[in-house]
Amino acid sequence: RFEKSFNRDLCKLLKASGCIAVTGGLEVASDRLLELIQKGVTVAQVAQVCRNFSEASIMVHAYLMYGYPTQTTQETIDSLEMVRQLFEAGILQSGFWHQFAMTVHSPVGMFPEQFNVQKINHTQGAFANNDLEFHDPIGTDHDAFSHGLKKSLLNYMHGLCFDYRLQEWFDFKIPKDKVEKNFIKNVLSEKERNILNLSSKIVWIGNKPQVNKPSVEKRDLVSLTLYDNKKTTSIDMPQYQATWIVEVLGIISLQNTELLTLKNLKELYDPIATGSLGFEKFWESEEMFKLRKGGLLVI
Repeated sequence: RFEKSFNRDLCKLLKASGCIAVTGGLEVASDRLLELIQKGVTVAQVAQVCRNFSEASIMVHAYLMYGYPTQTTQETIDSLEMVRQLFEAGILQSGFWHQFAMTVHSPVGMFPEQFNVQKINHTQGAFANNDLEFHDPIGTDHDAFSHGLKKSLLNYMHGLCFDYRLQEWFDFKIPKDKVEKNFIKNVLSEKERNILNLSSKIVWIGNKPQVNKPSVEKRDLVSLTLYDNKKTTSIDMPQYQATWIVEVLGIISLQNTELLTLKNLKELYDPIATGSLGFEKFWESEEMFKLRKGGLLVI
């Protein structure tokens, strides 16, 4: 499930641990149907989580579904447009459309009346009796969409045909989608909320920073240098502040088997050593912003 707890930092930690790909259930890319399924996510939330995985260079594969009880032709086309935008944004790399099948032990199989469908008695099988036949009063011919959905998805996975009208994937008349053309793009433009939660765990996945001697131009400052495989980041700060930060990063590094929380860090906080700033202001400072980008994760 594309839980909102998969924020940018948790995805970076997963990447550092060796994760290269994830699979999640987007199912029907429709908020109404996701709520009916009780999936616990929205399309916007899925997009933001896919963005976080993709930015961490973790490939995302999505299980997609069509033909869910009460799903209309309009919702199928709108779902396809959502999927098209997700691939076009580069936050979804792979997927597969599955046609819905009612099973005995699923919520819709046990309580079909709650989903406005009627279960049909079926012949007992010789080996297993998992699948059920059902009648959907909406009457959508879901089989007709199978080829067009899979053909379009194959092209999107190869980065092709994003400019095609959805009608071109089907040999029968379909309604025009009702999805805002920049829906996913607008969702991704929203900033991720960074709420200071003292129960959040913190970990340093970067290398041990190097404290350089003060330069002639900046006599009262030293340069704290962070190295990784892609870039080098330097942060100018007073000597005593750099010494305190290096000590803290050692405590919360990956070599420490016990994870600390922000509350623990606050208890270790030395306002004198960090320029007499309160902890909250220190956490929002430019120095901490650079450390966050350099490998200080909050999960």
